[in-house]
Amino acid sequence: MELPKYIRDLYRHWPRHVGVVEQGSHLADSPIVKEICDFAQERLSIWQKKVLNDPMPYTEDPILQKYRFCNIFREFDKQTIAIHTMLNPLRDDFALWLLNMFYCRMVARPETIENVGLLSFDLEKNRELYDRLMSSSRPRYGTPYVFPISTIQKSATPNREKFICEYLPSIMRKIVSEIETWESISVIDGVAKILPLFGFNLNFLWTEVLIDVAYQYPDRIDLFAAFPIGPGSMPTMRMIDRAVDPVDLAMRLSTIPFHSGITIDGVPLRLSVENWEGIGCEFRKYTNLVAGRGRKRVYR
Repeated sequence: MELPKYIRDLYRHWPRHVGVVEQGSHLADSPIVKEICDFAQERLSIWQKKVLNDPMPYTEDPILQKYRFCNIFREFDKQTIAIHTMLNPLRDDFALWLLNMFYCRMVARPETIENVGLLSFDLEKNRELYDRLMSSSRPRYGTPYVFPISTIQKSATPNREKFICEYLPSIMRKIVSEIETWESISVIDGVAKILPLFGFNLNFLWTEVLIDVAYQYPDRIDLFAAFPIGPGSMPTMRMIDRAVDPVDLAMRLSTIPFHSGITIDGVPLRLSVENWEGIGCEFRKYTNLVAGRGRKRVYR
């Protein structure tokens, strides 16, 4: 299946994420890796059937049929599509784009952003946005990316609204100046460089935002380089090989042949290290549900 045009045109990293992987790690022969690949391929098959408006059920797997899972490619997620669509007019102004990308990921609810508007480097405009944000209906914030409010409570901007409207515009140009010096660095290295400048230990949020940077400014961030393995993905990586560092393991996984079933101009779409970290998290959810454990998020 060719990648739909609206998704292809939305991001600028695709040329770096296509190609045929003919040789790679010995991991391709591992039974557990084959099982994980089968899981990922079935998830992609479900996504394709939904895009093509095929009749339900999209799968015969009872777990995948009943429960919710994230997409194999984060670029396909509804929230990611909504955020990048809103911010695409800003892509030629990296500072303004980055300011608003962090804001969007922090809010994690596109409806709120659409209602109250985007941030500016103009303080007066941000005061007006603050008022709209404070008076907006609840829930104002989404749940996909949890913001630890304790991180900012003792600062000069002790609530989310002040942090968004006052602190983010005051610091973001410094972050932009740093990122503009990068050439294809890893997300791990990028976060390590940003956090001391940013002043708050929002490691997870910056990881998410740097993935978005890689989607639109792929010369800055390389998603095939070292990528942080979160606690949700760690059990899967340990299941594959406890003796190998999980970051190195995910990098090796990105070198094995994988048939996504999705192409761009006939060339297969590859799985990056970032994709494999996400697959690890979703496979852990899947195996827990098969065993009768874990959070049961029913697909509707």
